[in-house]
Amino acid sequence: MHKFLPFAWFKGECIPFEKATLSIATHALHYGTAAFGGMRAIPDPNNKDFLILFRPDRHARRLCQSAKFLLTDLTEDYVLNSIQKMLTLNKPAVPVYIRPFVYTSDLGIAPRLHNIETDFFIYGIELGDYLSPSGVTCRISSWTRQQDCSLPLRGKISGAYITSSLAKTEAVLSGFDEALLMNTQGKVSEASGMNIFIVRNEQLITPGVDQDILEGVTRASVIELAKDMDIDVIERPIDKTELFISDEVFLTGTAAKITPIKKIETTELKDERPIMNLLKKTLIDITEGRNSKYENWISRINVN
Repeated sequence: MHKFLPFAWFKGECIPFEKATLSIATHALHYGTAAFGGMRAIPDPNNKDFLILFRPDRHARRLCQSAKFLLTDLTEDYVLNSIQKMLTLNKPAVPVYIRPFVYTSDLGIAPRLHNIETDFFIYGIELGDYLSPSGVTCRISSWTRQQDCSLPLRGKISGAYITSSLAKTEAVLSGFDEALLMNTQGKVSEASGMNIFIVRNEQLITPGVDQDILEGVTRASVIELAKDMDIDVIERPIDKTELFISDEVFLTGTAAKITPIKKIETTELKDERPIMNLLKKTLIDITEGRNSKYENWISRINVN
């Protein structure tokens, strides 16, 4: 059962979550004309008066860029200040996932982005592990990742997630945990809501931004960490067959964090994941405020 934070940010103020309601005629509900973000906040292990947010500036920047596709001006300062007010009022004592959301709030029926009202809200939900830390099983989806020429994939546009939903359900109903989507060129793109990395010959490889991926914040962070560790990082197209012969395969995302893939289709993958384990441990230390080198990647909010 979902445990939502008691207060949401709605129409410029914090109100009780259950009172943050929308009309059934809301434009975004009908046409997917919305964009969202997602970030984690955890209680500071060393000081329970504070919450730690991982790279909130990067998340806010991507949301504001996504809003531009909706012809909406949203500033990073407004997003971050609204999140801070919402979290300060809620005072969560457990890890939470925050969902900021910009959407066409008009009640009109024409599919358009011009001459239409937009609005912004934020809510939070208690969230531990989204995927099993021990690893997940994946199938190759029969659904194909959209092309950037038909949908702005650099934004987290809500309408695009019908493909992710179809792929995820197909995977789960056929006995797997997660789906891997190919792009229209038949190359590996991403999972239903995560980026993907493989390791071959001690090289860390991930599909580039030209492979119709979402530009993930965790993905960018993993790439930066790996380069700092002198791990060879390559962004290039990945063939489906490479997945089955890789030394390591793992997923990254705000909800998923760093999650290993232990099986793809009928192929069991290796249990040894030295590069992934090193990156995962480092990222956990950073997100929990235990790595001074990357102190600028986190923000602390006093909630008491």
